[in-house]
Amino acid sequence: MRVDRTFTNARLATMAGDVPYGAIDDGALAVRDGRIVWVGSSSDAPNCEDNTDLEGRWVTPALVDCHTHLVFAGDRSSEFERRLNGESYEAIAKSGGGIIATVEAVRNSSAADLAAATLPRLDPLSHEGLGTIEIKTGYGLNFKSELNMLKAIRSLGLVTGLRVQSTLLAAHAIPPEYAGRADAYVDEICIPLIREAAREGLADAVDAYCEKIAFSPEQTRRVFETARECGLQIKLHADQFSDLGGAALAAEFGALSADHLEYTSEDGVAAMAAAGTVAVLLPGAFYMLGETKKPPMDALRKAGVPMALATDANPGSSPVLSLLTTANMGCTLFGMTVEEALAGITREGARALGLQNDIGTIEVGKRCDLAVWDVDNLAQLIQWVGARPLHGRILSGDWA
Repeated sequence: MRVDRTFTNARLATMAGDVPYGAIDDGALAVRDGRIVWVGSSSDAPNCEDNTDLEGRWVTPALVDCHTHLVFAGDRSSEFERRLNGESYEAIAKSGGGIIATVEAVRNSSAADLAAATLPRLDPLSHEGLGTIEIKTGYGLNFKSELNMLKAIRSLGLVTGLRVQSTLLAAHAIPPEYAGRADAYVDEICIPLIREAAREGLADAVDAYCEKIAFSPEQTRRVFETARECGLQIKLHADQFSDLGGAALAAEFGALSADHLEYTSEDGVAAMAAAGTVAVLLPGAFYMLGETKKPPMDALRKAGVPMALATDANPGSSPVLSLLTTANMGCTLFGMTVEEALAGITREGARALGLQNDIGTIEVGKRCDLAVWDVDNLAQLIQWVGARPLHGRILSGDWA
């Protein structure tokens, strides 16, 4: 077998197979052309002059952040104080805060400006072992600015070496110029944007915010019908503050994921299970907004719905730039196990982006995207808040 390099003497958390974490205690892997071509015991590793002894360190798949709003301009820290003083997220949004507060700054920024502003936000995530990230639009809310956001997102992958997935979220909020005319906004902005983004190859998926303060199920359905016609994958912000049947709607369209889900019913969970739709849990927003109603964890487990975790990194409701802290919150706030949380930021995060055949586990045929850790056990990754246990990242077989 021809191999380009090998990594040996590692404790591999492959996140595949029947044993906890898919662990191989004295593990090794071989790489050719950036992909894993062999995994097993170090004693059986193929001979290769280019070998790295990982000195017994734990190795996981590189981390996946499958739901972020990382491209934006402006600042919304004042909303944090307003919430502390008792205002709800919904009240702030209705008064012109929330998503709309970011729109003006984004509309005054070029694609290059937006990309430059985003790069520093990627650094802390990269330093925690990030390999793949999804970034949504949704702060431009007009044709030109949403396309600028998509172009900024695409450029970030070229600049950073990360795998960056681009999601069009024009149906994020109703801009002021369309106040009281949400249907017109869908017809005149969202639907033409989906078609243009697909034509230019700028989007991998289409998302929408189905909620009382955003878009109705009927309006969301029209967005998704267009996305499906254009061959784009579908995701949905669903049931965060109320149950409008968002999870079931996402499942109806075969969505990759339904995200938030605090108010999702058992019928919604059952629909997701039948459709293979991933539940993306966002404990950062739950924490920052002081919410108390948790996602239906027992129902999700019982139905066998895969559960991913993501930062939801954004300037208002989830200013979180740490996947490891997000995993900790998944355990402490939502009652996940350490193994569920680690799977949520690797294997299931990949599944929520439709990339489960390419990344998210350490298996033959997948991209060699790895995170190497200076920890004694995997629980330490999730337990500590603020620690920086990353020894290094390997992306497509090379140290990053």
